[in-house]
Amino acid sequence: MFNINDLVVFLEAAKCNNFSEAGRHLNLSQPAISQKINNLEAHFNTKLFDRKGRYVRITESGQILRSMSKELVGAAKRLEETMLSLDSNVIGEMTIGCSTASGKYLLPGLIAAFRKDFPEVRINVLVGSRRSVINRLLTEDYSFAISSKKIENRDLEYKPLFKDKIILIVPATHPWVKVHSIRPEDLLDQPLIMREESAGTREVLMDGLKAHNISPDMLNIIMELGNAESIEMAVEEGIGISFISHLAAMRGLALGTVIKVSIDQMPLERIIYIARNTRIPLSRAQAEFWSFLDSGEILKQLSAKARGENNFLRKTQG
Repeated sequence: MFNINDLVVFLEAAKCNNFSEAGRHLNLSQPAISQKINNLEAHFNTKLFDRKGRYVRITESGQILRSMSKELVGAAKRLEETMLSLDSNVIGEMTIGCSTASGKYLLPGLIAAFRKDFPEVRINVLVGSRRSVINRLLTEDYSFAISSKKIENRDLEYKPLFKDKIILIVPATHPWVKVHSIRPEDLLDQPLIMREESAGTREVLMDGLKAHNISPDMLNIIMELGNAESIEMAVEEGIGISFISHLAAMRGLALGTVIKVSIDQMPLERIIYIARNTRIPLSRAQAEFWSFLDSGEILKQLSAKARGENNFLRKTQG
């Protein structure tokens, strides 16, 4: 008879396509991983992986087992957390996928506030693209996902967290530092550093420019970078100007290494959402976190932090 731990090993091996790598993730030796997979194959009388050198490829039978095992392992974990919490404090673990720079900056304060009431809940945060974090939420790898856009799916439920401002930053030596504001058309001859095309900040910027009849091909885009931190450093070095989340720019703004410049009649804002997969029943810890997000005070503090009022961490941690 197999047990839940065998299925956990199987799922990790299927994700890694490599028994040795799965063993490193689970703190097990490669022979121990192989033995557990062999036991499962003998129990079900079917081949779960095709072995090809160091790598393995899941078979059709393995794909069926993977689909059903995810539900079973998830249910077992929720059962354990729920039963252990009945006569004690709320305990458990959850993973939040985050696709936005602004989300990364707000999550530590949000998690700190939650753990004041639920200190035995462990929360893991993993960063990825908007598409990848939603996909991993749908495949039940993540408990929740933070995204700057609602991706429509009947299994997803969204809650708005806060309104994020996208701002124009320039080097401290830029001539615009001395002006009150600029017009959208003033951007056309400036060296512009951009996020990749799939990024939420770029999408918001393009929508704002479109309202002023400015298309991407009219811009002098000299560089694309994959995260807000790299963009801020490039602007600090005088390579160009850029648009990033106000939250991501707060360090540079405070130090004076980058300067915010206003643009006439072009406000750039987006709503940051948190999503959950309604097909997956919430554990007690996850249910407490989801309810915690309904707190008016918490949402008020999130919005204050997003506006640059640096009292969020003091209020939640002090």
